[in-house]
Amino acid sequence: MMNLIGFAYDARLDIHVPALDRPFEDYALKERLLLIEVWEDIRGRIPSKVMLLEHTIEQKLGEMNEEPDFEKSCRLNGEIAELASRINDLHIWYRTTQDEPSIKTHL
Repeated sequence: MMNLIGFAYDARLDIHVPALDRPFEDYALKERLLLIEVWEDIRGRIPSKVMLLEHTIEQKLGEMNEEPDFEKSCRLNGEIAELASRINDLHIWYRTTQDEPSIKTHL
C-alpha cells in the first residue's frame, strides 16, 4: 500500500484515513489544501466499498437462511455483523468533510 503523508492505511476498512501528527491548523495552507484534496479522493471511493460490502452481506444472509447447521449459521451471523460494522465505520468517515482549511471532527 502506498504511503500518504497525513494518512494511515486501515486494512479493516481498506482505505487510508487521516492520521495527522499535529493539529490541522498547524499545517501550512498549501499542506491543508493538499490534505483536503487527498481526503476527498479517498472519500469519493467509499460508496463503492459500501456497495461491495452490502452485496457480500446479502450473499451471506442467503447462505444463512439456507444453512441447517446452527454453528455455521452463527458464524455467518458474526461475519455479517462485522461487515455491517465496517459499513458503519465507512459511513462515519464518508461524512467527515473539510469545506475550508479548518479542523473538523476526524480530519
